[in-house]
Amino acid sequence: MDVTLSVRRFDPDVDRPEPYYQEYDLQVQDSATVLDGLIKIREEIDGTLALRCSCRSAICGSCAMLVNGHGSLACNTKMVDALEESGNGTVVVEPAGNLTVIKDLVVDFQPFWDKVRNVEPWLQPEGPEPEHEYLAPNEDMLHLAGVMSCIMCGACVSDCTVLEVDPNFLGPAALAKAYRFVGDPRDDADSGRLRALTEDGGIWDCTRCMQCVEVCPKGVDPMGRIMALRDHAMESGLTNSHGARHAEAFTEFVEHSGRVDELRLPIKSKGGIFNLPEMIKLTPVGIRAQLRGKRPPIIHKKNPGQENVSRIFEKVENTE
Repeated sequence: MDVTLSVRRFDPDVDRPEPYYQEYDLQVQDSATVLDGLIKIREEIDGTLALRCSCRSAICGSCAMLVNGHGSLACNTKMVDALEESGNGTVVVEPAGNLTVIKDLVVDFQPFWDKVRNVEPWLQPEGPEPEHEYLAPNEDMLHLAGVMSCIMCGACVSDCTVLEVDPNFLGPAALAKAYRFVGDPRDDADSGRLRALTEDGGIWDCTRCMQCVEVCPKGVDPMGRIMALRDHAMESGLTNSHGARHAEAFTEFVEHSGRVDELRLPIKSKGGIFNLPEMIKLTPVGIRAQLRGKRPPIIHKKNPGQENVSRIFEKVENTE
């Protein structure tokens, strides 16, 4: 099978390092992976190509990179599938996103590990150390099976749209790791963990774009874990944050009128009209919306058939 790999190159040791794309024409077996192609380039064509790899079996996570613009494990991505996706006979390979490039396809993972450490990914039980191993009931651990499959490859971080604009965000990998310990019955630090996770850069900064879900090679569902952490936080009474107030106001408006009151939603999310610092921050946005004819109506009306929506809420509340 003939294929062209367009690899994004970067060499920091030249006088004026600028990224560029270099194309390599290869002939590989039909069963070859993208990683097979890259190794063939490094070993037979261009020994200067820098990349990370180890197990070649989708276990170690070392070879996470962008393939045709999406986070992938190069060892787990068939060349024939990447060719079909590109549609033009060329597979584009780039370093993982949202991380600083060291050289070619190698990125600096230090920020990734710093964020993971920030969520304190270890058990914190209370009381004296037990004399024997603490065995958790199987039924209490089943819901953690998926998240414990994470191999920390960083594919989710690479494609996270929030991290593109806010480096302060903990990111999907670290937050999924946080859920693994919040959900563990042997851990007794939920209160402190959840309080820290509701601060800026935590669980409420996720925009639910689902990119992390799409690219995760192990089906960890980081976004689903973040949503579960939000539920845990609110059930624990941690509702005095922009995100929690936004969720409560959103639900209140939909139950009351069948749709969101876009004028009052940001006001309630920011703590109400008496929270003057936040209201001042919203003023420029309101002025721009008014000037461009985008201001929501002042009088919020119910949707026709709103009573059907209310019945759904009642049924859910009664079931819970």
